Amino acid sequence: MLLKQRNSQALLRSKALAEGVKEVAAELRLVDLADFVTFIHREEFANIQDLVNSSIELFFKDGTLTYGAMAAFDLEWDRPPTVTLGLEFHHKSVTILFDLLLQTYEAGVEIRAISFAEVLLSAEAETKSLIDAIAAAKLSRPQKCRRQ
Repeated sequence: MLLKQRNSQALLRSKALAEGVKEVAAELRLVDLADFVTFIHREEFANIQDLVNSSIELFFKDGTLTYGAMAAFDLEWDRPPTVTLGLEFHHKSVTILFDLLLQTYEAGVEIRAISFAEVLLSAEAETKSLIDAIAAAKLSRPQKCRRQ
């Protein structure tokens, strides 16, 4: 029962993170995967950091989502290429280390580690804290002006 509950919370956390960074992922998917592969192959990580930072700054408060200085690519004949970018989320009492996986038509996240500065009583409370931290770290979107 405990394992099932833990897996349920892990899935909720992954979904919340994916939803939180979907705009960043969409922005990064505008970059040709071949460019990422070239930068990774040549170890031009500053170029990757510039691309990632310019995408993050559109959607997150300064310093809350950062490039974690890790990038890799997977090129196989039988599946689409994948670029993996290591990212770090830090806001309120929540820290998440995760990989953002970019493909031509989709993106995903894989959480590597989560830590909470505050001791919370339950996995559900931790998940709520994570969801609240992601929401609080996002920039508020300007509302459209209404014409009268």
